[in-house]
Amino acid sequence: MQTFPTSGALRRFPFGLADVAVILGTLVLLALVARVGAGTLVSFQPPDDVPGIDLDPRNLPYYAARSTLRMFIALFFSTVFTLIYGYIAAHNRRAEQVMVPLLDILQSVPVLGFLSITVTGFIALFPGSLLGLEAASIFAIFTSQVWNMTFSFYHSLRTVPAELDEAPRVYRLSGWQRFTKLDVPSAMMGLLWNAMMSFGGGWFFVTQSEAITVLNKSYTLPGLGSYVAAAIAAENLPAMGWAVVAIAIVILLCNQLFWQPLVAWADKFRLEQSAAADTPQSWVYDLFKTARLPSLIRQFLAPLVEAINRLLSALSPPRSPQPINPQQQAQGDRLFNLSLFLLIGAMLIAGLHFVITTVGLGEVVKVLGLGFCTLLRVIVLMLFATVIWTPIGVAIGFNPKLARLLQPVVQFLASFPANFLFPFATLFFIRANISIEVGSILLMALGAQWYILFNAIAGAMSIPTDLREMGTSFHLSGWQRWRQLIIPGIFSAWVTGGITASGGAWNASIVAEVVSWGSTTLTATGLGAYIEAATTQGDWARITLGIAVMSLFVVGLNRVFWRRLYQLAETKYHL
Repeated sequence: MQTFPTSGALRRFPFGLADVAVILGTLVLLALVARVGAGTLVSFQPPDDVPGIDLDPRNLPYYAARSTLRMFIALFFSTVFTLIYGYIAAHNRRAEQVMVPLLDILQSVPVLGFLSITVTGFIALFPGSLLGLEAASIFAIFTSQVWNMTFSFYHSLRTVPAELDEAPRVYRLSGWQRFTKLDVPSAMMGLLWNAMMSFGGGWFFVTQSEAITVLNKSYTLPGLGSYVAAAIAAENLPAMGWAVVAIAIVILLCNQLFWQPLVAWADKFRLEQSAAADTPQSWVYDLFKTARLPSLIRQFLAPLVEAINRLLSALSPPRSPQPINPQQQAQGDRLFNLSLFLLIGAMLIAGLHFVITTVGLGEVVKVLGLGFCTLLRVIVLMLFATVIWTPIGVAIGFNPKLARLLQPVVQFLASFPANFLFPFATLFFIRANISIEVGSILLMALGAQWYILFNAIAGAMSIPTDLREMGTSFHLSGWQRWRQLIIPGIFSAWVTGGITASGGAWNASIVAEVVSWGSTTLTATGLGAYIEAATTQGDWARITLGIAVMSLFVVGLNRVFWRRLYQLAETKYHL
């Protein structure tokens, strides 16, 4: 009986079913992007109004696609900014002294503050086109995503294990080679989980970025956020229900088609000497590994990639250690710090003069008091989030099977925009007679607590398996295991989560201290409510005052508390 080399024939066949699936999926994705992207290029000329939002549920797929496209564009720019900014801040001591405090300030500026400043500029940048409003909306989402990712990448670079940090100098790697072979791989686990968290944070502010009300002028872009805003104004509960279903479907699709494949791919970057007992799985990642087309494309592009690597390596040659003159370095530091102090002092004097001449000192004292009210809510939130979510994050990070089971659930909860539930919460507060002064803490937590959870997961996953096995061999358990293994292992990641959760809570206060359902509005006493009111009224003086005071609180908290914990993580809890 004649036999045929079936397996060999299949290997010689250029494409298989996996390749067909990859090609069809790519074509469908490109067609959707082209179809949805065409809506951003329609003509628009202020002060004309953008066409209104139709609450017919049949429009939700298109609105969801528009919002999702904005989210991924913002994520792309957030990633590029993170890699550049974080690398420079981590490897240039003089730049770090400016860039890290600036990052604190930028994180503290609320999304509404960026919108107030940028909407008019983006509209002027793209005259006669809706692209200006689209750019302003994407920029607002970018500002809600990027700071958490940048903090994570910067801190990962500062806590690279000492022996790995010395390897590029021993092997004379160029700056580009160090970046691609050490910096990005060593930071990948934390960066990926923080990117997921930041993506979820973007959904939290999608309503503000699409239904924009600044300087007494309203602009509305097609999207899920503007659909929810229209449903709230119309007191349309069925439309709100359809919006919740739509965002749930979008989050699940993003998780299955984008985030889970990335988690499975990034597992190879874990810093450990023994292989993990179980690894994350993704059917999309398995499909790409099975298909021949991706490897063929890599082979085709390999000469171009190699040429780019050689060019960038030549532009960033290895640096020889320069002898340090302590006296000269100290003199340079004093001159630099003096210049920075004079610049900051001049800015503070100019800002103080502007505020005093427009609103007066009494208003400043009032806003400072409102800031302390919001600060108290942030502290309560941080304590409860740490106690509740840190153990859960460690359990997920230590158990790959549990992570595979719960990661989609956690991703869904973190990505689901909590402010979509605010109208239902408003009705509940009214009927249960719960004060918004207390209820706003719960609403703020819905948007900020996930930073703690995701960083606890990333920190636990980054603890090498051999260290966990050693702890088991020494029979560490209970509080002893936490004190000697878990807390030191996740401390730096928890600090990153804490500082971004704190900043996120301040930002969330703007939407959590003022909630509405139709004509009913509940307003808490706090700085977030003050900024919301000033932005809606277009009061530039009070917008500036509110943002400045919020920045003062956030930066002061970071300098006094979080930076000291960062230093502790870099010195004591450092592999």
